[in-house]
Amino acid sequence: MTEPDDPSRGRAAPILRPAAAADAPVLVELIRELAVFEHLEHLVEVTPQSLAAQLFGARPVAEAIVAEVDGAVAGFALFFGNFSTFLGRPGLYLEDLYVRPAWRGQGLGKALLQHLGALAVERGCGRFEWSVLDWNANAIAFYEGMGATVLPDWRICRVSGEALQRFAAR
Repeated sequence: MTEPDDPSRGRAAPILRPAAAADAPVLVELIRELAVFEHLEHLVEVTPQSLAAQLFGARPVAEAIVAEVDGAVAGFALFFGNFSTFLGRPGLYLEDLYVRPAWRGQGLGKALLQHLGALAVERGCGRFEWSVLDWNANAIAFYEGMGATVLPDWRICRVSGEALQRFAAR
């Protein structure tokens, strides 16, 4: 029996589709929600205009897939291509994946990941990669359960903001 407050009650099957320029405002909302979840909201600078320029401008640097349920945006995945010198092949890098709390546990995250995995295969990629915060045990277990390997010996290096300006000036 479904409880009256069950968010899946009466909902249609999810639709996964490429994001369009009109989705920029809702994508920014989702990015902000993700940042709050990750305790990183103080780092968010993105605006609908800046995101639209990067996703849909003259030279897009990333792509996004939107998950819709009953016409509402329930989640998204933002990704871009990279390259493996060791494999000599392109790769697909997932920057962010987020499903709104009301739609979690219904397979949307899995569907988004599988969609991107299929896209990586279709594009001839040698690998599909992403990062996960070390404290996010639920996400780690979820990814491992889908067959991903969490690499213990790699660390992300980052230079940003004023440090990037100094770095570039050397």
